Amino acid sequence: MKNVMTMTVDNAKTNDAAINIIVKELPGIYENGKHFHIRCMAHIINLVVKMGLKHEVYHVKNLQDAVKYIRASPQRIKTFKQAMKDAAVESQTFLCGETPTRWNSTFELLRSAYDVKDAFLEYSHQDPIFQKTVGRVPSHSDFEMIKKMMEFLEKFKKKTEKVSCSTKSIFHTYTRKILDIEQHLRKHETNPDFMFMVPDMKDKYDKYWGDYDTTSDYVFFATLLDPQCKSKFMKVVFTQMLKAKNKDKKMSADEIESKARAKVIDIECKLEKFFKTYLERSNMTSSSQQETLEEVVNFDDENEFFGSYMTSGSFPSTSSESQLQRYLNEDPIRFDKGYDILTWWKNNAVRFLIFARMARDILGMQISTVASESTFSNGRRVITDYRTNLSVVIVEALICTQDWLRKSSLPIYDYDEVHDVLADDDLAIDSVDAIHNLKLTGKRSEN
Repeated sequence: MKNVMTMTVDNAKTNDAAINIIVKELPGIYENGKHFHIRCMAHIINLVVKMGLKHEVYHVKNLQDAVKYIRASPQRIKTFKQAMKDAAVESQTFLCGETPTRWNSTFELLRSAYDVKDAFLEYSHQDPIFQKTVGRVPSHSDFEMIKKMMEFLEKFKKKTEKVSCSTKSIFHTYTRKILDIEQHLRKHETNPDFMFMVPDMKDKYDKYWGDYDTTSDYVFFATLLDPQCKSKFMKVVFTQMLKAKNKDKKMSADEIESKARAKVIDIECKLEKFFKTYLERSNMTSSSQQETLEEVVNFDDENEFFGSYMTSGSFPSTSSESQLQRYLNEDPIRFDKGYDILTWWKNNAVRFLIFARMARDILGMQISTVASESTFSNGRRVITDYRTNLSVVIVEALICTQDWLRKSSLPIYDYDEVHDVLADDDLAIDSVDAIHNLKLTGKRSEN
């Protein structure tokens, strides 16, 4: 545990208590563990959106009731599919269900229903009980509002998907993502269609992201360590946070700029202090750093002339102060979309020896727990209260088959039918028996 820098978990109070216990067991941790807890960004986005969706929107509620009614029985689903054909709906999707704990399931419900909107009227002709139960058939005006709601929620859905990435470093994008969300909320706070939702969403946003004093220093360190941003962008970040916080207009524009500049200097000083802990931990003197540098850059060992140049004072110094200041003083670099920041630091490790190690550790931090949680959630969907006696082979077959189907390039018309197949224990047993027989046949042929 001595090498643990941070821990990313959601916002449950039990996690806060657990973090406090863990911090006490960690020696020499930065700021005595004040910044140890990184809150899952996906969970915070979920809380922000749910604060808005708690306000009942008539058009959305009507569509939710309609989808819930249709998905309630296999016969209704079959009838609706026929209605889709009769209405000449060409969509390859079907009506998605809704999970109360996941706001993005609401977004998927709205999107799937909007894609097949012409089928609802046709379905009402084939099922006379539909309109009596639901109240009224989703109409053109309903779907106009649904379209606006989808456009409003799409920003949050895309952010959730991006922060859930676990295959590359995205920690350096933390500040730009939260400020993009804040700007999105400000853009819609005067919109008559959403002004009743946005204030509560903004309050939840401010609770977690509205004040830079409550934000982990590691978040700002990661922004400074992005060659595209550095101190110049950090000033923009703090200025925007102060402007959003200055609702009562108590601070003038000059005061905001002065505070933002002072905060940037403060973060730079903290980063330098944190960097010195890496220098002490590595137990390297200036001379040993230079020796390490020679080993890295002196590729031509037989060329004494080039070797003397690399060991001379012409090459940049690698002292702690020069590494940090040299990096911050360099102009920001504009990269192509999709660049890998860890690759940049790896390629520039020659110039910033210890600094690159620190950057690797900070930029490798996760800002979401979605990837790890989804792994356990997938297992819970396969092994339910009614299917607790499945063998290891059957569980593996079910999970692998589901994964292959999802990653297949072939279009799957009805995911619910696929789910029914995966949920069929008899089919799973037959599949395992067939595989077992194939193995036996193979062994006989070998003999």
